[in-house]
Amino acid sequence: MTILTIDKKQFEKKVGKMDKEMDNTITMMGTPVESVSDNEISIEVFPNRPDLLSYQGFCRSLLQYLGKKKFAEYNVNKPLKDYVVKIEKPVKSVRPYTACAIVKGLKLDNEKIKEIIDIQEKLHLTLGRKRKKLAIGIYPLEKIKLPIRYTAKKPDEIKFIPLEFDKELTGAQILRQHPTGRDYAFLLEGYDLYPVFIDANNKVLSMPPIINSRETGKIDENTKEVFIECSGSNLVYLKKTINIIASTLADMGGQIYAMEIQDSENFISPDLKPEKIKVNLSDINKTLGLNLNEKDFIKYLQKMGLEYEKGEVLIPAYRADILHWVDIAEEVAIGYGYENFNAELPKISTVGEEDKREVLKNIIREILVGLNLLEVSSFHLAIKDDIKKMNYDFKDFIEIENSKTEYNVLRMDLASNLLKILSENSDSAYPQKMFEIGKVFSLDKSNSNGVEEKERLCVALSHDSVNFTELKSVLDYLFKMLDKSYRLEQFDNFNFIPGRSAKIFVDNFEIGIIGEVAPRVLSNWKLKMPVSAFELNIGFLSL
Repeated sequence: MTILTIDKKQFEKKVGKMDKEMDNTITMMGTPVESVSDNEISIEVFPNRPDLLSYQGFCRSLLQYLGKKKFAEYNVNKPLKDYVVKIEKPVKSVRPYTACAIVKGLKLDNEKIKEIIDIQEKLHLTLGRKRKKLAIGIYPLEKIKLPIRYTAKKPDEIKFIPLEFDKELTGAQILRQHPTGRDYAFLLEGYDLYPVFIDANNKVLSMPPIINSRETGKIDENTKEVFIECSGSNLVYLKKTINIIASTLADMGGQIYAMEIQDSENFISPDLKPEKIKVNLSDINKTLGLNLNEKDFIKYLQKMGLEYEKGEVLIPAYRADILHWVDIAEEVAIGYGYENFNAELPKISTVGEEDKREVLKNIIREILVGLNLLEVSSFHLAIKDDIKKMNYDFKDFIEIENSKTEYNVLRMDLASNLLKILSENSDSAYPQKMFEIGKVFSLDKSNSNGVEEKERLCVALSHDSVNFTELKSVLDYLFKMLDKSYRLEQFDNFNFIPGRSAKIFVDNFEIGIIGEVAPRVLSNWKLKMPVSAFELNIGFLSL
């Protein structure tokens, strides 16, 4: 949850009086009002709606909800001469992608500049995961010569005066001496090259995801035209983010110009054409328990800023939360009003009983938590490249059709996900001891859907002296408390250090594997601490 604070007088001038009725309307739209003072309104914005993290975006959505504004469409002018950003090979190993835009005709004042900075930082915190997934830079175009290069250099070769400083620093010095550099230094830890944006005059615009140049990276009230870039490791998120910022600036009165991004596959950015999702009204009605006709269906869609055309719902390019027709059903429910649904008791009578498998999982949880292990829960969907980091020869992926994100396959193990979590928390205190109970998926032609689901347990321990013996003691205690017996059989597996791994057997059935994770795998995840892990099928541990 993020708090959006907006000027009350400005809000009332654009939307309407902030009274109890307006308070209730805003809350029913899905953005509860946190507080109202004489000068400010504070509103809770949930992570699924980053397009509402600015005054412009919030008012746009609220006016649509009130029926005062139609579906938002934005004109994007074609790239002019030299409106080019070239992604060079060295940066591919650090932060490989960027999406960009140019906005002209702005009339900025202190309030608008504050709003731009505010949405930039809120997007860094939410979609950007504290700049890890993406970082945003906004620059006065009049101080830049196009075209622009996005590349990477050795830290000591990067030299510029960063924002809020009056002396030139190298990339390495920025991470040590600049307050922002120190805060985000961990994002470039372990890299030999640092990313930079450089203009045609060879001036550094910024060193993402850390800081902009003071000379070329600071907008003020005299700025009429801006260059916007968003860099990171997930191109889908970058494109969505650039759409959110470009549409916000367009609502301030700017005109959007596209740029050509030259990469292995060139593309034009931003692309603000609406996305389309096919829907069946009967599916929507069945899901919500309603009996809407097409006219009412369209009315509720329009309240939520969507549009309907020939069996397809049009999704604005700035919306990052609608991936499936079920998300559209949720939008219709909000437009219809949750307060208008009638509560009904199910017309069935049952006797409830806790599933025996859940009883077993809860017992396992209590045992492992008692050993000071932390339970984690990761996605059933995984990234193919993440699985390859551990299981490099794995090929039997179960892929998701038309995935809207980089998570495009069903996970085939839990260990890969735990290693990813360890990698993402490598700057946290050690020891790190965690476990996960969850489903994994494999191809099985004997099943009607061609997929087999199995429930597994994975335990991972990480600190400077972790070893096979420590991990085996966890396994021993688990089986002792479950009143079960097992045996180990030495087995060399390329994911584990030779001689320090074994198969786990129960009643002559192989149920899992245990061992010290191989240096190759640790290197792929940029893990500096050793890791020991076991993963087993809990179907053989029934009570």
